[in-house]
Amino acid sequence: MSAPTASALKPLRGVRVLTLALNLPGPAAVMRLRALGAQCTKLEPPAPHGHSTADPMGLYKPAAYDAMHAGVRQVRADLKTAKGQAVLERELAKADVLITSFRASALRKLGLDWPTLHARHPELCMVSIVGARGARADEPGHDLTYLAENDLVTGLDLPATLYADMGGSLLTTEAVLSALLRRASAAGQGQGVFQEIALSDAADYLALPRQWGLTTPDGAVGGAHAGYRIYPCKNGRVALAALEPHFAQRLCDAAGLRAGSAQKMHTRSTREAIAAFLLSQTRAQLDKLAREADIPLHTLR
Repeated sequence: MSAPTASALKPLRGVRVLTLALNLPGPAAVMRLRALGAQCTKLEPPAPHGHSTADPMGLYKPAAYDAMHAGVRQVRADLKTAKGQAVLERELAKADVLITSFRASALRKLGLDWPTLHARHPELCMVSIVGARGARADEPGHDLTYLAENDLVTGLDLPATLYADMGGSLLTTEAVLSALLRRASAAGQGQGVFQEIALSDAADYLALPRQWGLTTPDGAVGGAHAGYRIYPCKNGRVALAALEPHFAQRLCDAAGLRAGSAQKMHTRSTREAIAAFLLSQTRAQLDKLAREADIPLHTLR
């Protein structure tokens, strides 16, 4: 019998999370916290006329919004009004963790900056998702700009996914767990803990392999190694990841390359020979080769 997964164990069962976070990073983190057993409540502004939600994600991609909010209790309140503030206070009194995605200036206006909040709710933990830290806290930015400043945008193509946002959601989940552990520790003495998560930091973390030179054009997984590249094949493309020596050897054997080629995977001649072999193969042939020769590759249209 296989060991139960973290989701099956529900380690956050009984933990109450209140989120004010809109768009993607916060809701994606809440989706993960729900999977870990947390009881999650979303407090949103009143929806515009004709719409079911005020969250931008619900307006431009309802299916994504629905996926991230499945099982999340919904509460509507205008925090700029006394009535809305009263609703917020009731929800805060029941929560273990608050997640926000406002700029620091907006948090201060709402009375949700950490010193003010902690004075009212000393046992409440808070995770604040921001674009960037310190002097850049109120600077406008988005996933694309944080990726661009970390050299993760090439040419004119948009990245395949929202890396900084999704990376930020993972860091937010980690921050919630860290805050709860700290609060429960002897040193924490049951006092709430504040954590700030910057999407710029998430992009910087994801960019570390590039900063280390691994994914630059002269890096082993940036195109310099003949076994780790995207190649055209007869009726599509193939993502080849024969990086380790034993995989490289199997690839060279399958391609009929001369002895010793697997030790010369950074040479132009080896790369051209592998390219010629792959171009002669169909996707079906390469899929079969992957299974039979145990070579890591994936064919694409």
